[in-house]
This record gives sequence, structure tokens and C-alpha cells, in this order.
Amino acid sequence: MTTQVTGAEGTAGLRHELYSYSGEAQFLDGALSFIEDALAADEVVLVSVPESREQILRAEPAGSDPRVVFLDVSQLGRNPARLIPAWQRWISERTEQGRPVRGIGETDWSGRGAAEIEELRYHEWLLNLAFTGSPAWWLLCPYDTDTVDPGIIRAVSRCHPFALEQGVHREHPDYVQAPFAWEELESACDPSEEFRYGRGDLAAVRDKVSACAMPHGLRGERLREALVAVTEVAGNSIAHGGGYGTLRTWVREGTLVCEFHDDGVMTDPLVGRMVPAPGPLSGRGMWLVQQLCDLVQVRSAPESGTTVRLHIVIPPL
Repeated sequence: MTTQVTGAEGTAGLRHELYSYSGEAQFLDGALSFIEDALAADEVVLVSVPESREQILRAEPAGSDPRVVFLDVSQLGRNPARLIPAWQRWISERTEQGRPVRGIGETDWSGRGAAEIEELRYHEWLLNLAFTGSPAWWLLCPYDTDTVDPGIIRAVSRCHPFALEQGVHREHPDYVQAPFAWEELESACDPSEEFRYGRGDLAAVRDKVSACAMPHGLRGERLREALVAVTEVAGNSIAHGGGYGTLRTWVREGTLVCEFHDDGVMTDPLVGRMVPAPGPLSGRGMWLVQQLCDLVQVRSAPESGTTVRLHIVIPPL
């Protein structure tokens, strides 16, 4: 099946396209037409979808073509900040080989809490920014209207400049080219006493976090990784946030949350979300934090300073 394409063509960067579908049959219609068009143009297709969707695509003749590559993102964990560098790496490898690239990326939204959902929505918005000026490629984002909350679909619709609708690839009328609109952070859960830290207090920061985490079972290697992450964030506060910051910690539903606040401002919305360039190690702290934590929330504005929340899931005993 060949689908019609309308809208801006031939520009560098990402063509970011929403595909709202209902049920397995519609998923196959859209995904297969996208793959078949790509194969007809001798393009590579990178497919990252939930396991149930992967199985039905693999069963189709187009899904067995060697130019269709299935990507397992499970090893990345549930932190959405790890998705852009994964796409960045995969797209770079293929475009360096001189092959045009398409992608199909469907997120598993099941079992996500409010904080994860907000970061996934931000991820969809950031994709447009992250690949501005990159080699041209095309990403189709399927959303199952039977299982994904309508509010989520309305929100992500505003992040996609293009849409696949009734077999036609076209500019998306719901797309909004504007700054990201954040929801309020969830209220803290019985936070411990606020701790103010400054120069010379990084060991005390680690002690405060350990004192909150260990009674709930966070120990060993996972605790050591958490302490590296909190040291990086607190160190950023001291270096770039006015010389001091405040820390609050609590545990909610099996997750340790460490909240840092300072008077500094992070101006790069992609901080920690792009593969660091080779060279000096400075500036890589937030990248390391994203790799060590299960979720990282950053809110930063000149009038309110910067709040960073680190979420570390406590492994079951």
C-alpha cells in the first residue's frame, strides 16, 4: 500500500508524525504502509514498539525484511530521558552508512505514574528540538486510542508537526510551536526536614540521603549509584546555583525521591538528554544523573530558580 504525503518535504532534521489508531488492525494498516513505502525507497526502518506489536509486525512479510530492524529499549529502563540519546545513536550509525532512515516508536504507557507521564510528554516535545539540523529522518509515533488516555493523546498531538490520518501523511493542525507547558510537580510525600547545604557539605548530603533510603531497603550498589547522582546534583547547585541549595527526601510507593532546589537557572532544555561529545568531562554531570536514576524531573525558570527531583526505585528484597 502506498500512502500520500503532503506538507513540507526535503528539509534536514526530523519529520515527527503522530498516528492515532484503534486496535490491532488499524495499527497494522498504518505501520505496514509506512514500512512498505520505506522499503520501496530502499530505506532502513528502525522499529521500537511494545512486544505485542512487535510480534504481529514480525509475522508480516515486510517485517522479515533485513532492512527492518527491531530495537529493544527495555534495557534503557523506564526513564524517558534515555530515549533521545538511543535514537540519536541509532540514527547516527545508519546515516553514516549513507542509508536514509525511518523509525516507528510506540511507547508503552501502561503502569506509568503521573511523573513518568509528564516526562514522556516532554520527551515528545523535545524530539523536535533534539534533531533540528540532524540528517533528515522520519519518525512515526503510533498511539492506541483504545488504551491511551484521551488527555495524553490531546497533549502529545500538540508536539507532532505531522500526522498520518486515513492513509495521508499531512501537516498536523493541532501542532503548537510554543514553549512546553509544564504541569505542577506532585506534592511531596511526608518530606523529611529540609537540609540546607553549601561548600564542604557534599558528605552531609550523602549522609542525609542514606539515612532516608536505608531503612526502606535501598542498599548496596543501587544506593552507591544514588549517592553518585545526588553528589552530582548538589555539586551543580554549589557551582552554578549561588553556592548553596536545599535538599528534601522522602519515599513514596517504593521509590526514593531526592529533591534539590537552588537559585540557579538551567537554560538548556536538553541537558543530560544528548550523547556527550568527546572531550573534557565537564558538563556531563546531568548525563550521568540520567543514567543512574529511574526518573529525573527538572523545573527551572529565572523567577523561581531550579528544582531537580531524582527518583530511584528501591529493588524488592
